[in-house]
Amino acid sequence: MKNKKYLILLAAFALLLAGAVAAYSFLSKEYTPGSGQTKSASDTQDTAEEESTIPAPDFTVQDRSGETVSLSDYFGKPIVINFWATWCGPCKSELPAFDALSKEYGEDVHFLMVNLTDGQRETIEIVEEFLEENGYEFPVYFDTEYMASYTYGAYSIPLSVFIDKEGNVVNSHVGAMSEETLRGYIDSIL
Repeated sequence: MKNKKYLILLAAFALLLAGAVAAYSFLSKEYTPGSGQTKSASDTQDTAEEESTIPAPDFTVQDRSGETVSLSDYFGKPIVINFWATWCGPCKSELPAFDALSKEYGEDVHFLMVNLTDGQRETIEIVEEFLEENGYEFPVYFDTEYMASYTYGAYSIPLSVFIDKEGNVVNSHVGAMSEETLRGYIDSIL
């Protein structure tokens, strides 16, 4: 009798799991990531060209002088955005490459080193001290409201986003990069 109940429960669980997988597959095809909305029939019939062009969502952050700046202020030149924090080991490991390449490509590419500044674990003062101790000269922006990180889904850092001069997202990379890898991404947006 116990075996029969066990088999019935196991079969019910298997049916429930199969239904959940089917529902997930169906709904994920209809969902547009980041928008919270489902796709309409006309959205799914976009041309391949339109699908390959992803306009970079705008955000606002604070620069080191305390001024508010937006990503769109930098359109017209390729842009490299890097989301990072001083407490993040992988972030710290790639910062020398960002510093070197921001000096090398600085005339041709905007570098936005967006710090996840929560005001507790990561404060502007902590970041300023960290930059001074390490001699980093790349441009740093403080995401004190998490507007940029939410906009780009920076749930795992480091996250780098590469935007062409027209303001379209070309590529992104999660995790630390070597200088050679970073250079390859930069060259792809020039």
